[in-house]
Amino acid sequence: MSEFFADAESSYNEARFVYYGYPFDGTACFRKGASEAPDAIRKNSYNFETYLLELGIDLSDVLANDWGNLDITDDQDKNEKLLEDLVLKIVNEGKFPIGLGGEHSLTPAAVKAAHTKYPNLAVVILDAHLDFRNEYEGNTKSHATVTRRISDIVGIDNVRSIGIRSVSQSEIAEARSVGLKFVESGWTELREYLADVIDDLDGPVYLSLDMDAIDPAFAPGVGTPEPFGMTPYEVIQTINFFADRIVGFDCVEVCPPHDNGNTSALAARLTRHLVGAVWQCQERFK
Repeated sequence: MSEFFADAESSYNEARFVYYGYPFDGTACFRKGASEAPDAIRKNSYNFETYLLELGIDLSDVLANDWGNLDITDDQDKNEKLLEDLVLKIVNEGKFPIGLGGEHSLTPAAVKAAHTKYPNLAVVILDAHLDFRNEYEGNTKSHATVTRRISDIVGIDNVRSIGIRSVSQSEIAEARSVGLKFVESGWTELREYLADVIDDLDGPVYLSLDMDAIDPAFAPGVGTPEPFGMTPYEVIQTINFFADRIVGFDCVEVCPPHDNGNTSALAARLTRHLVGAVWQCQERFK
């Protein structure tokens, strides 16, 4: 790790938000390079003012720590154990985990840890891909199986996917047969859908942002770009809807070798908004 995420230099003990990096892209099936993303996102986080105009708060007032990158190996089981143990430590100590990926295979282990702390946890996933395969290329822990693995942990009724526009025919048939609820990108009444999700889900929320949920016009540097996606403003709208209930977050699938810096910068800025929105709600409801 070359530098901390901007405004995340508090000690771990005093911090309320804890960043960590998961520099892994071992199951990437199109573009490699997501392992470089945690440090690229950190670097680009210094581009922005500490003051968030849209929220009216200053991130210099928010206590945050950057744990650094996990020591990743080729052993995916070992990587997931390290990740699960770290996130469990963070949530058990009353802090808010923020994962910087790396590929989307980060999320199930983080959700598993958060679910231990919050048994009624729901998971909202922003993604271009349904990722509901049981296995991909012989790997049940592929980035293409993420939603399936998360539903195994929290239950299918506690998962919502937003921004979907890429599935296999067999995958969509199985997802529909078991009742997975998702919404395609281009949904004209996103606010109405989000309001329905809030009504349906009771309890804390883990939010996972796969950057390929966003249209490649805004976020070209991702592992598997897919046209016809969400706008950054729709992502912010989603964050704002759930901010008072979010207890964990990750931002994944940035692929710096296929970017000019814009995608890492957008990932950093959306993450900063997330921190500000969650902190604002926590302060309001003290």
